[in-house]
Amino acid sequence: MSLSEPAVDQELLNVPTRLYIDGQWREGSEGGTFPVVDPGTGKTIAEVADATLEDGAAALEAADKAFGPWAARSARERGEILRKAYELIMADHERLARLITMENGKALPDSRAEVSYAAEFFRWYAEEAVRNIGEMTRGPATGARILVQHRPAGIAVLITPWNYPAAMGTRKIAPALAAGCPVIIKPASETPLTMLALMPLLEKAGVPAGLVNVLPSRRSGPLAEMLLGDPRVRVVSFTGSTEVGRKLLAVAARTVVKPAMELGGNAPFAVLADADIDAAVEGAILAKMRNLGEACTAANRFYVHSSVHDAFADKLTTRMAEMKVGYGLEEGVQVGSLVNDATRRKVHELVQDAVARGARVTTGGTLPNGHGFYYPPTVMVDVPEDADCFREEIFGPVAAITRFEDEAELVRKCNDTEYGLVAYLFTRDLKRGLAISEQLDFGMVGLNRGLVSDPAAPFGGVKQSGLGREGGHEGMLEFLEAQYVSVAW
Repeated sequence: MSLSEPAVDQELLNVPTRLYIDGQWREGSEGGTFPVVDPGTGKTIAEVADATLEDGAAALEAADKAFGPWAARSARERGEILRKAYELIMADHERLARLITMENGKALPDSRAEVSYAAEFFRWYAEEAVRNIGEMTRGPATGARILVQHRPAGIAVLITPWNYPAAMGTRKIAPALAAGCPVIIKPASETPLTMLALMPLLEKAGVPAGLVNVLPSRRSGPLAEMLLGDPRVRVVSFTGSTEVGRKLLAVAARTVVKPAMELGGNAPFAVLADADIDAAVEGAILAKMRNLGEACTAANRFYVHSSVHDAFADKLTTRMAEMKVGYGLEEGVQVGSLVNDATRRKVHELVQDAVARGARVTTGGTLPNGHGFYYPPTVMVDVPEDADCFREEIFGPVAAITRFEDEAELVRKCNDTEYGLVAYLFTRDLKRGLAISEQLDFGMVGLNRGLVSDPAAPFGGVKQSGLGREGGHEGMLEFLEAQYVSVAW
């Protein structure tokens, strides 16, 4: 497999590359920059300002200044601004999608889907902002009136990953603004351009200066520690690895900052004997190949009943082998580049480990020649349970399949992980599917669906997959604090 080198779209790169603080574009206080690489070519496409601790302090001051006036606005006013942001993002849909592909590597259809998903958080929370509903009850023993209201928590620090450069930010920004909180967002250093490109749209929508501040930086650890050490910061929302999440939790504990953590996953994909195999294969393509498998929700371990194993594996192999690999902006490409060489090397090492332990590759599994960080869609069967790919997130386009015989065995295998983000289950028997779902230790279950992400639903996991929820009404509650007033009557 060899790929020709594509031409770089220079016009797309006419995007902001400086820090965004208090509604102003500025260089880093030390003047430093860091490169952004197009994974599809391996070439640097931009130099972005590198935020320092001094810049972090400036962002804190700006957010603190913006907090009171924004929290005082009516929920309807905040909602109207969020709705306008949705409309502006959708109007700029194609440019943003192409920019995502250039800095992330994913194929354009995936990037287009991400922009729609990212924008939808602004529309959802435009509607949810007005539903910050409290309650009033009467104490059964005291007779006092119990008044409960939800108040904006304060400044929120948002730390986002590279796999969804737009959506992982908007999934946090929108509920924070709906709740009345200002934010400081630190995008992944691999993919800062998309978040910077969104700022002029938020400005145009009417978001006040200082309410959203963006700090690209290669000094992630020190910057996060400084921000979380400031008593004005009351929420930290992080999406990324469990390892980094644990470190942030330790830092947040020092000042008792409220955490919302969406961490790693190791999603099982179960196909029961009575499943519609064609539907299961379609679901598998979506759950595995959406975003090239670079998603915490990606199906990682495929458990297929032995009676339908061969039919499922053959059909999935055929579908995966047919997928077109290439530069993400090229017409017809379905599988773009992984984000960097380290990610690609890890994916290939996991495949090699499984093969060394007895797995058999039915398609893919080889490193391509040429530029970029591409990896072919890969299917493996007869994968043993001690293979590393069953214990670690693959984060790439590799489906690892093994057999199971009965439901008790299936549930045991699915739950045999420290993670608990999402599981997928295919069966024609809905009652049976719901009964098994209740035995799965996961925050989300896709029952006869290969996609669970929805701005209207509470997204999040259990065990080592995180704390709190994003999306739905629950996502806004992460940025609110309940205040109880005892009223004499």
